Amino acid sequence: MPPSSLQPAARVAAALSASVWRASELGTAPAPVRSSGWLELDVQLPGGGWPCQALTEILLPRTGSCEWRLTGPALGSLATQEKAIVLIGPPASPHVPGLMHAGLDARHLVWIQAESMAERLWAAEQLIRANAAAAVLAWLPQARPEHIRRLQISALRCEGLVFLFRPEAACQQASAAPLRLLVQPGSDWSLQTHILKRRGALHEEAIFLPAIPGGLADVLPPRLRKPGLVLPVSVPEVSHAVGRTAFRPVSVVH
Repeated sequence: MPPSSLQPAARVAAALSASVWRASELGTAPAPVRSSGWLELDVQLPGGGWPCQALTEILLPRTGSCEWRLTGPALGSLATQEKAIVLIGPPASPHVPGLMHAGLDARHLVWIQAESMAERLWAAEQLIRANAAAAVLAWLPQARPEHIRRLQISALRCEGLVFLFRPEAACQQASAAPLRLLVQPGSDWSLQTHILKRRGALHEEAIFLPAIPGGLADVLPPRLRKPGLVLPVSVPEVSHAVGRTAFRPVSVVH
């Protein structure tokens, strides 16, 4: 190879090395992302936030327990956009006062009360394909892998966030969603979050997010911000009537 071609060849080699993703490293996001609002979580997500143009699948031990606390910070940052935040088949009516503490109000929400799974899947696919919402939140407890694959294909052209909420048992199923999380209520109002799938190395440790429900942070006394410090213990109590000890449970604040 003539010397004059060595420098361009070196540049090409450097460019190729920079563009190759190694599975042992956290991948970069192929599309824009939006901060989750949790620094602890962002540092473990490819690109540093919730992905656009892709599905985010969130698995829960029960519905109505963690959804808003996890996604609320990101959804609050979308409230100034012209597009709505659409809920498809939520397990309960949205609690507007609680959502207001996350920066949302009823004017930003569209609630689609779809009962059957077919209706929910149809509504989700139409909204995602039309790129019609700043965020789509769909509760799909009975969705099958082929349903998730179809929604993921539609999401490739969607600029908004798409969250699918499914039961914890779905972690045993394959999923086309590029990002999958298992979220459970933890101690002291925290959310125990496990990243089951991401573009990058396996993340085995749980991430604990300090997620006091909206509005409670301003009214809870300090001891109830850390309820795990209030532990039930057994303390001996002398019964003078019979001359022997009895036991009664009390609460001790450490």
